[in-house]
Formats: sequence, C-alpha cells, structure tokens
Amino acid sequence: MIPETNNELERALEKATHDPAARALFYRQLLNASVWVPGQCSADNPQDLPRWQREDGTTVIPFFTSLAALQQATGGTPFFVGMPVTTLFTLAAGELLMINANLAVSKLFMPDEIRQLLADDRNTSGGHTVLEGGESVLLSAITEPPAQMITALTTLFKTLKMVRRAFLCSVKESVTDPENMLIGIEMEGDIDSIIQIIGDTAMEALAEDASIDICRVVEGDGGISHFMIAHIAPFYEKRWGSFLRDFKPLPVN
Repeated sequence: MIPETNNELERALEKATHDPAARALFYRQLLNASVWVPGQCSADNPQDLPRWQREDGTTVIPFFTSLAALQQATGGTPFFVGMPVTTLFTLAAGELLMINANLAVSKLFMPDEIRQLLADDRNTSGGHTVLEGGESVLLSAITEPPAQMITALTTLFKTLKMVRRAFLCSVKESVTDPENMLIGIEMEGDIDSIIQIIGDTAMEALAEDASIDICRVVEGDGGISHFMIAHIAPFYEKRWGSFLRDFKPLPVN
C-alpha cells in the first residue's frame, strides 16, 4: 500500500491501477505535478539522471510522487532533487521511466507514451480544429470520461483480439454546436465487423439522450487519427498490456 504520507498524485495512481476511467485524471494530475528524483542530477543534463537496472537487463529512470515515497524506495538516500514532471519527461526523452519504482504501486512509462503525454500537455486549451473528409471539426479531450462506459468497453475489448487501442474525445462541427462523444478504434481487420457491438455496449452504459460516434484510428493518418494518437491517452491498449508492469526491487547504488 501507499505510505500514510501519500498525496493526491499517489492516490490517483493507486486508483488508476484498478479503474480505467480514472487514468485520464491521473495523467492530468501528473503533468501538473513536481516529482522527486534520487541522486544529484540537474535539470539540464540527461546523463545526470539515475538509472536502475531491471532483472531483464533494461534500465529505467526512477521518479517518485513524494519525498516519503522516494525515501521508502531507496532506504533513505540523502541525495535527491525535485523538478516538474514535464521537465523530467523532456530531459529523459527516449528512455524508460518508472514512477514509484520499488514500491507496491508503480507504473512504467514507455518513450512513445511520454511523447504523447507531452504533446497532450502542450495542447490542452479549447480543443483542436482538424480537417476530416474535407470538412473541419472541433475535437477536445473529455475531462470526466463516463466511468461505466469505459469499464464496459474495456471489458469488451479484452475479448476482441483485433482491437489494439481505443481513444475517447468530444467532437462537434463548431464552437456553438452540441458535443458528441467520439470513440476511436485502432485495430486490425474491418471495423464494420465490430462497430455495432461497440456502439451497443457504449449506449447501454450511457443515458438515453447520449450521443456517440465511432471511427477508425490509423497510425500515420492525419485529421482525427493524428489528434487522438498525438493528444489523447488511450483508455484501452492491448499492446502495453496491463496498466502496471511487474517490477521487482532493484539494488540501490
């Protein structure tokens, strides 16, 4: 369990491990947070960042949600530095990072995931206008995704092997138009074969007057596909597996 001295970010991390609908909030809190890094590193030299080796031979850069969490993981190191997580993510571009490494609740961040989070952080105001099918639409992140729908779709996608990732945002034709929820599916095969069951599952978990659209997301495409991949954290992803990666204690140098 998280130490009693936990903070809001630690609670958000713990909740996100069990509730897919809570992950968007965790990411937002993380991008606005300052974190703790063990060692005597600086904010302008990536070589100063600590690297801890995993059993498979790969290395991760550890960082922590609080000083108490860092001290628990390291056994009380006297050397540490605090910095905004966006600074750390930028400094450590292309590397694996792990939040609360060596603790019971932790998360591994892949390089592509970090790039996506930084891109989303730079584009959080007001939404984005994109061209799709020759017409412009306004896309925005959803601050409070419907938890029941996210849970239902996550359960469904675990049974559909062709689904790789799923995204959720809002879409409207202009600033004054009402919003619809837009579910983006990255998958193998023909989306027409599963679009009906996705729509039925989503609608069963929503209010009767809710409105949703479903589209296919394709890596490398522009428009909606680019917006979702670049600016929205997926609420479901088969490639990364579970939210948490197994992580065994590492020797602290």
